[in-house]
Amino acid sequence: MIDRILRGDARALARAATLVENRQAAPLLKGLFPHSGKALVIGITGAPGAGKSTFANQLAATLRKEGKRIAIIAVDPTSPYSGGAVLGDRIRMLQHHSDPGVFIRSMATRGHLGGLAPAAADMTLLFDAAGCDVVIVETVGVGQDEVEIARLADVTLVVLTPNNGDDVQTLKAGIMEIADVFILNKSDLAGADKLERELKASFTLSHRPDGWTPLVVRTVAAEAKGIDEALAAAREYQATGLSQQRRAGIWTIRLREMLRERLLERYDPALFERAAQAVIEHNNDPYTIIEELLLSNKEVLETNQQAR
Repeated sequence: MIDRILRGDARALARAATLVENRQAAPLLKGLFPHSGKALVIGITGAPGAGKSTFANQLAATLRKEGKRIAIIAVDPTSPYSGGAVLGDRIRMLQHHSDPGVFIRSMATRGHLGGLAPAAADMTLLFDAAGCDVVIVETVGVGQDEVEIARLADVTLVVLTPNNGDDVQTLKAGIMEIADVFILNKSDLAGADKLERELKASFTLSHRPDGWTPLVVRTVAAEAKGIDEALAAAREYQATGLSQQRRAGIWTIRLREMLRERLLERYDPALFERAAQAVIEHNNDPYTIIEELLLSNKEVLETNQQAR
């Protein structure tokens, strides 16, 4: 499968994406990892209704005109019936469905907070290794503190719209602090000038640790206006080298998350239910329970090392 993916086999890539989403692709990702690290990962986030999907669709079209191979990871809400993704984002990208240079994958959040699906980072690695020049990750509509996309993307674009409460958001922490580029979409509406002024004024009140001042680009994604300028702004940030510095921090966080997941997989979920009952009945305290779990995990590791 690795050879087929590296050759650009779409069916192998689709099958691998399913394995990744079902958390069954660790051996595959190990083999693909040496071929990754070349793609530009662009994260697109913002409030619901800001036009993220339309903007991502137009951005992909612009990149295709340059001959770039594109992957789009569209994170959608989870269906309460099937548990799968509600394919709203994918419906808006139908113009690319027959283009072999564009691979679109919808992912369900599966109840995961932060605007991303649990396997989004591994999915990004898969498309990167498969030879995609750009991987666009569009989050589900996020709230004020859901900023996981900044821990995944090389460049984070935050999409705002005038007269939709965004003028208030400029004064708050959280999602407004992760933007490398602000996309002021639907900028043909009244209130766009006011929002742009407030955004730029907010930059003078606080400064990022890396010294970057976010760019503001006005677009009308439904009419494909401002897309070239948005792409140029993303590349301007990439050219600073700050995205490369960010990758070390991204992998520091991701390695911790991967370790946390693997440790939890070692324990039967029923164990936690029994432990919780013991805490409720005051037959044990939570601190002792955690110490015992850590001790048992250490014993398992030592046994495995001796077996090797």
